[in-house]
Amino acid sequence: MVFYLIGLGLGNPEDVTVKGLKAIKSADRVYLEAYTSILTCGKSALEEFYGRSIILADRDMVEQNSNELLRDAKKQNVVFLVVGDPFGATTHSDLVLRALEQEIPYKVIHNASIMNAVGCCGLQLYNFGETVSIVFWTDTWKPSSFCDKINENLKRGMHTLCLLDIKVKEQSIENLMRGKKVYEPPRYMTSNLACQQLLEVVEDKQSESENSVLTKETMCVSLACVGSDEQKIVAAPLNQLVNCELGPVLHSLIITGTLHPLEYDFLKICTVLYNESHSNTAKAR
Repeated sequence: MVFYLIGLGLGNPEDVTVKGLKAIKSADRVYLEAYTSILTCGKSALEEFYGRSIILADRDMVEQNSNELLRDAKKQNVVFLVVGDPFGATTHSDLVLRALEQEIPYKVIHNASIMNAVGCCGLQLYNFGETVSIVFWTDTWKPSSFCDKINENLKRGMHTLCLLDIKVKEQSIENLMRGKKVYEPPRYMTSNLACQQLLEVVEDKQSESENSVLTKETMCVSLACVGSDEQKIVAAPLNQLVNCELGPVLHSLIITGTLHPLEYDFLKICTVLYNESHSNTAKAR
């Protein structure tokens, strides 16, 4: 018997691989990881496509109660579904280590993720440096260390993929202190908000006379719903991109480094296609 970690791809039920689908249909239990990313089609669409029920696995189950996921995996086939690729989040590496500790056989079935699908904008994947995460700021907590990594990438002429924050099944500080199991509504960071936070960091560094390779004029790329029919890509300087509405999430943001002529030409095409579509939609209204 095997503990499977199966990538679902970018969101459509049909994105699962043939190998992955066979493993799902033969499993005794199927879990869906539901906090490092979201499935735009919804759990019910997966259940209908697979012809079987799926158990949602939230952060608490995956990080604090992994024994439930691995329960009876020596005697049963257990599947753990992940949007994108199974190793897109470090949490899933930890699951493999736990399986090994318990001498549970495991198999990983890979799939596309945002880490490689960003090539759809025309930027060459081998020109990307370290990936960063941009988190939601609060009134009292505004981390900006990710900008140091962006600047290091820019110094080397490398692009930076920015993964934008997702808040699912989060509790307010007040409810945490009171021990209430009341959760805040899900939130998904848009590229607009990420650009706003980046601009604030750039302005702060300028006011503090700190050197920053990232500027208001740095060319950036916003991507929405990558891999779906609603996919949108827009390239513009940071101070212009902040005003660009891409619509439904999930969004990603790329800070470009040195652009090869082919990359530059491809970005122009993507942006023109988006602008034409957006303009036609506005006229229709």
